[in-house]
Amino acid sequence: MSENQRFLTTENGDPFFYLGDTAWELFHRLNREEADHYLTDRAQKGFTVIQAVALAELDGLNTPNAYGHRPFLNNDPTQPDLKDGPNNDYWDHVDHIIKKANTLGLRVGFLPTWGDKWNLSKGAGPEIFTPANANLYGRWLGERYKKHGLIWIVGGDRTVDNETHREIIRAMALGLRAGDDGQHLITFHPRGGQGSIDIFPDESWLDFHMRQNGHDAEYNPRYTTLLADYDKKPIKPTLDGEPLYEDHPIAFKADMFGHSISADVRRPLYWNLFAGACGHTYGHHSVWQMWTPSRKPVNNPLMSWPDALQQPGAAQMQHAKNLLLSRPYFTRIPDEKTVLVESPVKSAMPGTGRYHFSATRDLEGRYAMVYAPAGRSFKVSLTVIKNAPVKAWWFDPRDGSSQLIGEFPNTGQGEFTPPNPGEHLDWVLVLDDASQNFPAPGTVP
Repeated sequence: MSENQRFLTTENGDPFFYLGDTAWELFHRLNREEADHYLTDRAQKGFTVIQAVALAELDGLNTPNAYGHRPFLNNDPTQPDLKDGPNNDYWDHVDHIIKKANTLGLRVGFLPTWGDKWNLSKGAGPEIFTPANANLYGRWLGERYKKHGLIWIVGGDRTVDNETHREIIRAMALGLRAGDDGQHLITFHPRGGQGSIDIFPDESWLDFHMRQNGHDAEYNPRYTTLLADYDKKPIKPTLDGEPLYEDHPIAFKADMFGHSISADVRRPLYWNLFAGACGHTYGHHSVWQMWTPSRKPVNNPLMSWPDALQQPGAAQMQHAKNLLLSRPYFTRIPDEKTVLVESPVKSAMPGTGRYHFSATRDLEGRYAMVYAPAGRSFKVSLTVIKNAPVKAWWFDPRDGSSQLIGEFPNTGQGEFTPPNPGEHLDWVLVLDDASQNFPAPGTVP
């Protein structure tokens, strides 16, 4: 954790920007060549974390992986199906993928299991976990992957409905911690509309919080909940581990709302980050399930996973990471109310639905940023910048480029109009203290 407990860092104290991709079926469905191709692509696009599940949702216990291997003997979490040699069992394949990811500079957001293996209420399964065997399984995983670059993510998209569920999650997390001697961070992946802070508000094993804001396209109450998490105690970093995926049926109602596009996945990226998140997770609807035409589709994917790798939203995520890393990182705070000037029509500014404007600023007054999802004019308070003159820039979330607007006094209000008025042409306004001589936004040293 950073000193202020808001962000993640590397061991030497540099910012670690959690930019995740959801590859839930990575271990289960891809062979080694396919996995290498996927990981190489994601590393090239600036991702830092790959979220994947050891015991996958899509019949991960009984349908073998690409080499005909299953994870356990008799579906018993205390009996991993291990065979001599480096390439002869399910866990050898997991080893290969994690090692490949690490050589590419990626960490694996490692889910020990999907949640249907401890809560069958939403289907799939079978349920195989008890508190006792969850602890033993967690300890075994922790010992096996102690020296690998990963982040543990317990839970797996299911509700915690009773104390037994809670004890299973807690036991698994404590087993992981005992097995790896505390070498890795642990978080919890909740059901849609929930956050780990709602279920485990003060657990010593939970290092940072995760929300699942889900697959709607609007700025709904889930996003204000993430902002509310920022003010809760004890302070821990937080992020959205599953927002709307690219090319996903919006709100699971494709016949009514269609499938999402890159603009739809950029908006939650900036809404979350400007609300104080320590990172963000992207997903593509074909990639999470590693779908090809030879497989049964889940919720009507539009293309095969290799084609989906090149959808524009994936490459655009890194621009937000580079933008925030181009300015002092650990002093960034959410502050929509101070930076933005409300209009008499509040549904226009700060806006509602898909056209909600959001803002963040530096605690020391060195910079501020406004995300403008629509091409309408808006006003900001120039007094949030400590010293004059204020240098203003437009940053393009689609390609990471920037253009200088000019310099202004740090008094009163300033009105700005995005370079293009299109409703899907979003922009970020960046205001700098000119005396800081910051590079162009998005330029990382």
